[in-house]
Amino acid sequence: MSRPTGNVRLKAARVAAGFNSQQDLADALTRHAKDMGIRGLSIGVRQVRRWESDSPPWPQPDCQRVLVHLLGQDMEALGFTPPWGTDDSRQPSHSRRALVTGGAASLGLAVLPGRSSAATHPVTAGTDFHAVTRSHRRLYWSVTPTQLHPAVAAHAALGCSLLRETRDSTRHTVAAALAETYLLAGRIEFFDIREPSRANDSLLLALQAAGEADDPMLGSAIIAHMAFIPGWVADRDAALERMTAARTYARRAPASAEFLAWLDAVEAECETRCGNARTALNLIGHAEDVLAAGNDHSSPEWLDWFSPARLAAFKGNTQVIAGHLPQARESLLHALSSMTSAEDKQRSVIYGDLAAVEVASGNPEQACGYVGQALDQLAVTWYATGMDRVREARRALAPYQHERCVRDLDDRLYDWSTTVNVLSR
Repeated sequence: MSRPTGNVRLKAARVAAGFNSQQDLADALTRHAKDMGIRGLSIGVRQVRRWESDSPPWPQPDCQRVLVHLLGQDMEALGFTPPWGTDDSRQPSHSRRALVTGGAASLGLAVLPGRSSAATHPVTAGTDFHAVTRSHRRLYWSVTPTQLHPAVAAHAALGCSLLRETRDSTRHTVAAALAETYLLAGRIEFFDIREPSRANDSLLLALQAAGEADDPMLGSAIIAHMAFIPGWVADRDAALERMTAARTYARRAPASAEFLAWLDAVEAECETRCGNARTALNLIGHAEDVLAAGNDHSSPEWLDWFSPARLAAFKGNTQVIAGHLPQARESLLHALSSMTSAEDKQRSVIYGDLAAVEVASGNPEQACGYVGQALDQLAVTWYATGMDRVREARRALAPYQHERCVRDLDDRLYDWSTTVNVLSR
């Protein structure tokens, strides 16, 4: 069986241009971007390595410009395949509609296909496509992520094809549903199967589709999700830059109080993970005030990942990290009692946080009980974030590992069913 050779077209173009190593090309691209007036673009050798792999990702627009200008060939000649596939009828890249300009371009937006010269689908195509998007959104809360994700990805591929073959109001409907679909894919990839790089790519495509639909509220939601990615690795500057962009987009739309409170909650979680619990608690307090005041705007139907109970859960997690244990216990128990059955997937996270409260309070038996409840919930609705909380709680129980309750928990945590289930996700 022959070994994969990677993206031989880009390798050949690199060598032909006199760049003998991937580092040489990375350095040249960074310098060339500055010469072209593209500010703040820095390309590293890891990025070039990904481009020369067997499955090179579709580069961001600014990177495309620099690659084409420096190497003198178009993207497909350099071995890249657009996310929507090749199509000779599509418009050339220089005439495609750009989503944003200026500062927001630093987010690195993917490019979706331009308008087709003629519509080939009836107006019902848009509503039918959106109906499937809505169904996938509801299924997320109960279907195993690894089972749902392929269906969502296939639906996104269909949406890219429809976007080339529709126009006017139908195209608008397809674009909005496609943005939701890519957003769902990104949520699964980040929260459920722990692939942040892949999630970022999906969210970039979601943002471009939201631009095609001219939906600033959806754009705001997508960018806020993008803030989680640097936020979870404590890159505060990048997270706050994305939150600034998300709030800017939200100002362009009639944002509901619930949506504005969710933006506060996202920023609070990023601040918490960056070690700024006090700032995070101030943001959560502001979110509570926003919800209490309310406004006249209704929330979009796709905002199904946030509620006052979810805000209480955000608050409890931050209070745990800040060491405010009685307050954290109160917030988390309130979140549990306030959640509806549609929010059951989130319960494993709250049980994990409650376990952390009890460990820190010197109550290992109660902590083990909450971890057991988290495992019960994970057996019904898998959630990688919930499993992370379980692992964190078990690590915190290390001083009590000779206690009978902890040994019993380990028997449960490392039985055949749970171990295989975790390792297969």
